[in-house]
Amino acid sequence: MKASGKVLWLVGLAAAASSLAALGCGGMSTGESPAAAPKDVKELARQALSRIDGELKLPGLKQPVEVIRDQWGVPHIYAQNTDDLFFAQGFVMAQDRLWQMEWWRRTFDGHLAEVVGPAAFERDRLARLIKFRGPYDDAEWTSYHKDAETIFTSYANGVNAYIDQNMNNLPVEFTLTGIKPEKWTAETVVIRESAFGNAVNELRLAMNVAKLGAKEANRLEAPDPWDDLKVPEGLDVNLITNEVIESTRAGGQLPRPEILDEYRKLLPAPTMTLFHPFGEIGEPGSNNWVVGGAMSPTGKPIVSNDPHRNVSNPSLRYIVHLNAPGWNVFGSGDPPFVGVSMGHNEHVAWGLTIVGTDFQDTFVEDLNPANPNEVMYNGKPEPLRVIKEEIKVKGEAPRVVELTFSRHGPIFHVDAKNNKAYALRSIFSEPGTASYLGELKLDQARNCQEFIELAMYWKAPSENLICGDVDGNIGWQASALTPNRKGGWLGRLPVPGTGRYEWDGFRQDLPKAYNPESGFIATANHNIHPKGYSPPVMFKTTNNLEFDRITRLRQVIKSGQMFSIEDSKKLQHDVYSLRGAADIPAFKGWTAKDPSVERARDMVATWDAMLTKESAAGAIYITWRSVSDPAALDVKAPGERRRPAIEAGLQKAVEKLAADLGSDWSQWRYGRIHTQAYPHPILKEYDLPTVERRGGAGTVGADGATYREIMDVSNWDNSLTVNTPGQSGQPESPFYGNLLPVWANDEYFPMVFSRKAVDEKAAHTLKLTP
Repeated sequence: MKASGKVLWLVGLAAAASSLAALGCGGMSTGESPAAAPKDVKELARQALSRIDGELKLPGLKQPVEVIRDQWGVPHIYAQNTDDLFFAQGFVMAQDRLWQMEWWRRTFDGHLAEVVGPAAFERDRLARLIKFRGPYDDAEWTSYHKDAETIFTSYANGVNAYIDQNMNNLPVEFTLTGIKPEKWTAETVVIRESAFGNAVNELRLAMNVAKLGAKEANRLEAPDPWDDLKVPEGLDVNLITNEVIESTRAGGQLPRPEILDEYRKLLPAPTMTLFHPFGEIGEPGSNNWVVGGAMSPTGKPIVSNDPHRNVSNPSLRYIVHLNAPGWNVFGSGDPPFVGVSMGHNEHVAWGLTIVGTDFQDTFVEDLNPANPNEVMYNGKPEPLRVIKEEIKVKGEAPRVVELTFSRHGPIFHVDAKNNKAYALRSIFSEPGTASYLGELKLDQARNCQEFIELAMYWKAPSENLICGDVDGNIGWQASALTPNRKGGWLGRLPVPGTGRYEWDGFRQDLPKAYNPESGFIATANHNIHPKGYSPPVMFKTTNNLEFDRITRLRQVIKSGQMFSIEDSKKLQHDVYSLRGAADIPAFKGWTAKDPSVERARDMVATWDAMLTKESAAGAIYITWRSVSDPAALDVKAPGERRRPAIEAGLQKAVEKLAADLGSDWSQWRYGRIHTQAYPHPILKEYDLPTVERRGGAGTVGADGATYREIMDVSNWDNSLTVNTPGQSGQPESPFYGNLLPVWANDEYFPMVFSRKAVDEKAAHTLKLTP
């Protein structure tokens, strides 16, 4: 079984039908003479490279800005005012990631069909249905920062400045596909990454209740914290079918595979390919921890963070250093967004992991039998709101769609036979819920206490925000816009839209901590509720993988014991499998009938539970888990009942490994079945090497940690980070894949912060002038 990395942003669809020769016409390099027609794709990609040295005039700037890229490709932006700082951030981001940014915008704003064609129409329709529709007023802008509208406008202007200067010489993906980037506005910056999230889980749970009954469905769900599942009065779970869930499918974060299959036919050259952005991904979950000064050799906090994300090329993270009066922050964030979402300023360091709060609900509306354009609310008919929109579709006339809304939100499915309509209530329709943009206030926090107060303005996504400051304080705030549900209803199942089950404002009591007695704080997407906390803000149902990680973190980080930067590095790469350790006893005390199976059993029975790349026992164990029946994995089952299932699973595992890796058991290494690939989304020439990996689901060290940071509050220049595969999405850039070997070898590079340290590591300097 491979945890092979698929390209999880759809950063490329080949839409051109002409030859590469026709596509490869000469472009205008910024500020230079017209270039000659490129001879091949590589020359075309080189010709489109952004300027990162010298001087460049940018209309829209007020004062000169200096952009120093260090030897790892991280831009350090020095501006003399806030407007220029974020203008330059937008410009620099576009230099490195414009293709990724364009595809993000089209995906979430519902404009894919315009360049993809009919196969993307349904995705666009659903994206339009669930997207944020304003108003864009003070409630929206000031949720992020008092100057947010100005900041976002400056950022958008910077993106547009790059587009304007390079429209005839865009990154190679634009040229090969014929796609032209759209201009940005402040509203573009706050596009919601809206999707059907936990609402789908609630629909699935309702279907299980219909099939199995509430008690058995709840047992299989195994909610953490435990809750005796109750079906809301008035909800008929028998009406919730696969058809309802299918209505949500096109609304995920990415186009479905058939969109890619449709476009594979249009590829203009054999050098071009497409990869489905689906299948196995990097292991789930994230980790962070902060140790206080009493546990740190430096006497100041050490903050560590490895947020796990889908593995992608380009990376889903971008590292930047922003410096201007009132701003001096270094860290990373998602490529389309403004500011820094995790990192440090001069006073505070912070990291994040997903909390997983319940932020959506499905309301089952009763259609008025006398008028299907009305629903019943509090016993009275209430009209549905209808919006007509035109969706452009490549290769055909625009299509007009009708989008329908109840008071609870967009109607995503109608069951006319039973007079039911399904509406999505989501926090993403509320002001200030654009993902990660709550970071702007955090970027200017002056200490941990202020950081925790400002973290309450962070609305989406739900995050465990931890911090450590220069005064030695540490803290944690669970941050998310979280519904307060009336009448003790917990949101685990859909509810009738009759008026009984409404949201009643938002929670103000999310868990937090400040200088705890333990001397450290750690989070890993686990159950964060303190003892006696009620009602819960979420329920975990991921087979306790996050419990494995938080348990391991607490085993290694022990109250009162010193914990250094080197210790943090080791822990971020820790591959001890608690799940494996718990299973090992079940492989002892018996003998398998088949000699090969017996050999495999003995190897697992004597395994150290470390999922290293070299481990043969780890390869057998992980393969065994992947091919075994549920009875083999049931740790609560009596040994005599579980043993035959374990043996049968081992037989399958041995056969699979022999088929995949050969009959020579010395070649059965875990790294060979656990690889990470980095294909370019379009061009085979720019596929990066596939690397063997260690760790897995449930270990602290997991492949999803494509960005890591360890921050030394006592000396910011001593902090460490890594991103993969590189900072730039431009395939001929020296910073396209340069960080992959660093990451693959579990290494880091310094987060140079002081001007002296930045100058010492400078590789390229670009001066931007008005």
